[in-house]
Amino acid sequence: MAKQQNSLIYDEVLAANAHYADDFGDKSELALPPARGFAILTCMDARLDPAKYAGLAEGDAHVIRNAGGRASDDAIRSLVISHKLLGTRTWFVIHHTNCGMELFSDEVIGTLLEDDLETASFDGKQWSNPKHRGGHAHGHFIKWHTISNPEESVVQDVRRIREHPLVPPYIPIFGFIYDVKTGKLIEVETASAAGRPA
Repeated sequence: MAKQQNSLIYDEVLAANAHYADDFGDKSELALPPARGFAILTCMDARLDPAKYAGLAEGDAHVIRNAGGRASDDAIRSLVISHKLLGTRTWFVIHHTNCGMELFSDEVIGTLLEDDLETASFDGKQWSNPKHRGGHAHGHFIKWHTISNPEESVVQDVRRIREHPLVPPYIPIFGFIYDVKTGKLIEVETASAAGRPA
């Protein structure tokens, strides 16, 4: 069953790409630097579509995504490249309501991974593994950047970016929460204040 589903998804993606490529037009002429000169760091959650909620077209902006939209070392690496080599001059950190990163702790995911590597189940209160065939303890040594409060996490991330030695002080960094129930971006004023350019 899983093999059939994987095959179906594979076929759907390739069919969609063929259709997209047929109408590609002058997109091949897009410049490497983002045309609107800004970058967004946001969550990988499938309910978030930065192109739609921020009005982007291909070539407009850099969009950096990870679990939670956190300012991890790799996210900051991407932002630094975005500015230093490709000229972005404004950055947005956008977390969201009802984020899956609020539903577990480092200890919980470490324990789940040590027990089994297959997808875990969530009953609304706790996570559990349907199988127990042994995973790996490596999950206990990773900082997972979980979230206990979305507003606080946006402030933390904006501050972390702002204080990084490779981030120029003149870049404004704005902090927002995307509301998955309304589609609205809600500014976290404390975060945007922390991200004000010097």
